Amino acid sequence: MERNIKLSKEAKDKMIAEIKTYFLQEREEEIGDLGAGLLLNFITDKLAPEFYNLGVYDSYKYMRDRAEDLLGLQK
Repeated sequence: MERNIKLSKEAKDKMIAEIKTYFLQEREEEIGDLGAGLLLNFITDKLAPEFYNLGVYDSYKYMRDRAEDLLGLQK
């Protein structure tokens, strides 16, 4: 399932800069804005939904546990 994640221009520009820095520092390769932008689009379209779903599930578990804690207050 693909989600359309909307990023602000500032956030997208920062992420593109981070990708370019990563490629330069870790792979000793220069990657341009276009390449970094395409990689960012791939990540947000194909990979980010899985991380999002993990966050939703973790939040669900946390809230469920807190709700169960409330039941312990019953007298």
